[in-house]
Amino acid sequence: MFAIFKREVRSFFTSPIGYLIVGSFLLLNGLFLWVFKGEYNIFDYGFADLGNFFLLAPWIFIFLVPAITMKSFSEERKMGTLELLLIKPISVWKLVLGKFWGAFLLCVIAVIPTIVYVFAISELGMVQGNYDLGVVLGSYFGLLFLMASYTSIGIFASTLSDNQIIAFLVGVLVCFLIFNGFDAVSSLFSNGETQQTIEAIGAKSHFDSIARGVIDTRDLIYFVSLTLLFLYLTFQRLKQLPR
Repeated sequence: MFAIFKREVRSFFTSPIGYLIVGSFLLLNGLFLWVFKGEYNIFDYGFADLGNFFLLAPWIFIFLVPAITMKSFSEERKMGTLELLLIKPISVWKLVLGKFWGAFLLCVIAVIPTIVYVFAISELGMVQGNYDLGVVLGSYFGLLFLMASYTSIGIFASTLSDNQIIAFLVGVLVCFLIFNGFDAVSSLFSNGETQQTIEAIGAKSHFDSIARGVIDTRDLIYFVSLTLLFLYLTFQRLKQLPR
């Protein structure tokens, strides 16, 4: 597994892809939070907190994570190297996990520089350092779990086709449906209990719960289960491919 992990990380940073994706994430966040006028702009918002960043980041990652994972297995299939990987003395699970952790690490690397934003809002407040550290830590924690779920979805999508564009589009669609689809469907119902039940199936309500600084084991179990589900589907899909 570690060999596959190192191979994935090396492939990201020996080509412009890794730098482009990390740079795109930071650039888009920076523009929306500090430059472009609108609801996400921290200066227009009037409060020195990172709430807007954690509203924006999940939507950006809906596109960036599938861009990271789209080549994981689709490129291997197109180049004919997947068959070589599958006949090597490495289990399919280790292959899947190596690909997963390699892609997930790149997502984490993209998020790390945003810690600068914490120091920025600390200085911008009328009282320096007057921000809720628990909410910030909870939001970052929730974002990591959400990224893990997106990554497993993207890895699975990359097994469905040897065309990276198709893998990307499928990954974006499934990530969007998982994050916001159930939330949108729940708005069609007037019964409050029904709305909450449907919302609980989607990732947005669980992410919002963690982002409030409340670490609930139900939310953690949800994200871990979602991640494992798509990793298992990836495993089953690879077992079905001809060798």
